[in-house]
Amino acid sequence: LVYILTNMPRKKVTEVSGNGGIKRKRAGGKKKEREFSSDDEFDDYEEQENTKKPGKPATKSGLQPVTVADDIKEKIKLDLPKVKGQLLIFGATNWDLIGRKEVPKAQVAFRNLGQNLWGPHRYGSLSDVQVSSVVSGPCAAHSLLITTEGKLWSWGRNEKGQLGHGDTKRLEAPKLIEALADEVVVAAACGRNHTLALTEGGTAYSFGENKLGQLGQGNQTDAVLSPALIQYNGQPLVKVACGAEFSMVVDCKGNLYSFGCPEYGQLGHNSDGKFIARAQRIEFDCETIARRVAIFIEKSKDGQVTPVPNVVVRDVACGGNHTLILDSQKRVFSWGFGGYGRLGHTEQKDEMVPRLVKLFDFPGRGASQIYTGYQCSFAVNEMGGLFFWGVTNTSRESTMYPKAVQDLCGWKVRSLACGKSSIVIAADDSTISWGPSPTFGELGYGDNKAKSSTTAQEVKTLDGVYTEQVVMGYAHCLVIVRQDTPQEQEKLKKLPEYNPRTL
Repeated sequence: LVYILTNMPRKKVTEVSGNGGIKRKRAGGKKKEREFSSDDEFDDYEEQENTKKPGKPATKSGLQPVTVADDIKEKIKLDLPKVKGQLLIFGATNWDLIGRKEVPKAQVAFRNLGQNLWGPHRYGSLSDVQVSSVVSGPCAAHSLLITTEGKLWSWGRNEKGQLGHGDTKRLEAPKLIEALADEVVVAAACGRNHTLALTEGGTAYSFGENKLGQLGQGNQTDAVLSPALIQYNGQPLVKVACGAEFSMVVDCKGNLYSFGCPEYGQLGHNSDGKFIARAQRIEFDCETIARRVAIFIEKSKDGQVTPVPNVVVRDVACGGNHTLILDSQKRVFSWGFGGYGRLGHTEQKDEMVPRLVKLFDFPGRGASQIYTGYQCSFAVNEMGGLFFWGVTNTSRESTMYPKAVQDLCGWKVRSLACGKSSIVIAADDSTISWGPSPTFGELGYGDNKAKSSTTAQEVKTLDGVYTEQVVMGYAHCLVIVRQDTPQEQEKLKKLPEYNPRTL
């Protein structure tokens, strides 16, 4: 441990001068994170990605998959979420229209398919389906739902097979993933172009893009079109999470494992994995199998680093390129890309290993829930207060450390989601949302109403509807609403139905 700590500052970083720069500064002339202001950039980026980083064989470090002898392995049976209800959708339904004046020629067949839904809609094809969980991610253009029987359905963009149907056909409406039909799926996670699914027995499947090892299957390949087990034979897993191009899993003993792209240190292994390949090109030493995150630290104001012992991970959340965990002592740790203050350490440096977020490390002030957006972070403390740090709108000032969200003082937050820049919250009997322009309907305010809001607003289109869970993709919102009483059912019947046209 001493060796690891004394050798910690391996990374060549130009530091932000002064106090970490509370003013919005791009971290000291440092590489900028890939942001996608429009879909053209998203696609251009994918093209560049396809030409660089040729899949390297996974033999580099001789890392072996985690293996635990069967007689020491716990037997667990994870429960499905207690929620059950109907799925509603609002926001962008046609990914090809986001951030563009018109659909590109290659996608012309999709031109008439989807429109932005400015208010909540029921999915016509799901009227009889009871949903217990819904899943997407701040950089995902695909979505998942888990039924009350533990069946996993998927829909959305599918260039890399991230829907798990064995093909790369885009899907407008949710469809059962046949390959997992015999499993009871209790949780799942979406990255930019990849997906993880967790079964009740604690095994994890992955599918989609694998160019950077983000599927944890021991190799780097362009795409895996059907669900396959990750390379891991340790204690049963209880949590899964995905960043843009990396993944995290937690076992039943509270150990954290990561795999995928290490570019900003987001894997937590004290390295950004950079090396100079032929022709002076920078490549990344990706982790292709689940590797345990071994060390957690605390840093004092004068830069003294001390290890934090006894970290038992209870929850994990990933932004585009950063990670948060919540441990059994209600402490929060963050690491990865530091730009815009999303790590909450009052500076914009990348962190290569999990670092304690000081604010929640006091008796009675610990955290009870954690959430992430693309470049921001949230925590609800024991008293029920919501805290935010990072940025949702890069043209506004960054929040460099956790600050209480005053607008929501006194509300009891049940579920929160953040997309590229919009936020939606289920609290008490209300659904609340806000976000800067441009938006695509993901705030749910309804037709002919305000399209964006810089302050938290109640979503009036969901008045009288009890929201169990909220989730956001890049530019769409999914909510599970309760339909237990005749009044609730009546209310839901009045909402418009969305029946996507298919090709």
